[in-house]
Amino acid sequence: MQEYERKQLLERVEREGATVGADIPETITVQGEEIDLRTFVFEIKRRETVPPGERDRVEQAKRNLRRERLERLEAIEEGAVSREEGEELARGVIGIDRALNALENLGPTNLEQEQKAQQAADKKRWMSFLKKALGHEDANSQGRGR
Repeated sequence: MQEYERKQLLERVEREGATVGADIPETITVQGEEIDLRTFVFEIKRRETVPPGERDRVEQAKRNLRRERLERLEAIEEGAVSREEGEELARGVIGIDRALNALENLGPTNLEQEQKAQQAADKKRWMSFLKKALGHEDANSQGRGR
C-alpha cells in the first residue's frame, strides 16, 4: 500500500461522519472468536431496559470491540498490508464504530447514569450554596478577596 493510500484510509476512518450510512457487520472476529455482532447489537437495543447481568456483557463487548478497533487501526497505520486488506480493515473499523455508537447510546442505561451524575452535581451545588449562605466556607476560600 502506498503512503498516500494509507493516509486516505486513516482519514476516512477518523472522519466525523464516517459511520453515517454504515452497516453494523453481520459477524466479526474479535480476538480469534467470531461474534454475531449485528444480532447482538439489535438484541440489546430491542429491550427497553438492560438487565444488570446483561450490562456486564455489554460493557465487556464494548471493551473487546474497542480493543479490536485499535488493533485494526494499528494494522492500517503500520502500512504492512495490501490496499485490499487496508480497505477491509477500514470497513471493519467503521462497522465497529457503528456498533459501538449503538451500544453507547443505550437509552435507559445511560439515562440512569446521567440521572445519578445530575443528582450528585445538584447536591454539590446545594451544599456549596448552603456553606456560603451560612458563612461556613472552607478554609481554602477564607481570606480571598479581602
